[in-house]
Amino acid sequence: MTKLRAAIIGLGTIAPMHIKALQEIDIPIIAVCDKRLDAGIAFSRELGCECFTDPNEMFKYGGFDVVHLCLPHYLHAPVSINALNSGYHVLTEKPMATTVDDAKAMLEAQKNSKKQLGVIWQNRYNPASILIKKEIVSGRLGRPLMGWLRVTWNRSDAYYKGSDWRGKKALEGGGALINQSIHTVDLMNYFIGTPTSVNATVANHAHPDIEVEDVAEGMIMYGDVPVNFYVTTSHPYNAPIEIEIIFQKGQVNVSGEEAIIKYEDGRQITAGPDTEAQEKYQMTSYWGVSHIKQIKAFYEELSNGKNSTVDGREGLITQKLVNGVYLSAELGKTVEL
Repeated sequence: MTKLRAAIIGLGTIAPMHIKALQEIDIPIIAVCDKRLDAGIAFSRELGCECFTDPNEMFKYGGFDVVHLCLPHYLHAPVSINALNSGYHVLTEKPMATTVDDAKAMLEAQKNSKKQLGVIWQNRYNPASILIKKEIVSGRLGRPLMGWLRVTWNRSDAYYKGSDWRGKKALEGGGALINQSIHTVDLMNYFIGTPTSVNATVANHAHPDIEVEDVAEGMIMYGDVPVNFYVTTSHPYNAPIEIEIIFQKGQVNVSGEEAIIKYEDGRQITAGPDTEAQEKYQMTSYWGVSHIKQIKAFYEELSNGKNSTVDGREGLITQKLVNGVYLSAELGKTVEL
């Protein structure tokens, strides 16, 4: 690979995943940035890099090619746009933004800057997802007929109280759907295509101190293919995510990191966690190993002058669906996407 250099903005929970990935693929980290000076100093000392509290000051300092955004949701759009306008490639954590308009503004900045805008959808790089996508693209399963997805997780009151932005509509953009369940929603889009409409409801049953939903449910239409969904953060524990898609010639089932594809002729093929990579990197597959895989792919594409495979256009598809769910719930009717 052409030697590229990185900077990271936001040093919270997800930043160590990006740091680990960059270290594994031998990408130098030139600078880190966080509004908390103590956090910035601690990371900069550990990594031997520069420390900033203001992204724009870091952009002026330069010396790097790619900006990794590990920030609260509401900051993804403005900081991405500033980074792109300053001449840097951007790789942002999910969700792409909190609104469709912000996501579109990010794409416009990417187009004008002629830089790359990648969005982290690391679960696309899980072995289960790779197998399913391969079988769908091959045509062996035939046309999708219907599906459903379920995410039943737990987020405690302490989880929200320990953050200055989670649980706040303007800052998080929503709750169980846009934060905890968005990866599973994105996988359904990845498997089936671009959703065309949604009819949904959202509610808050178990977290009275937050402004966002802890449950969302409804039906997404992919043309004439219906997909039911139910997501919540008021489950007693973090259960494995579930996806099922019925095709003309078979059926796909995902439970956590396990995939089973059953064909109508009785054949079955399966995929599970990448245990070899887990052992090598000492990380889980779905939240760690797959980050490394996607970040490596992003840098390889940059080095080879290719557009990012998982880019802002892919992010916009899921952004439209998530915001469409919220609009449908608000209006009490089906929303075209």
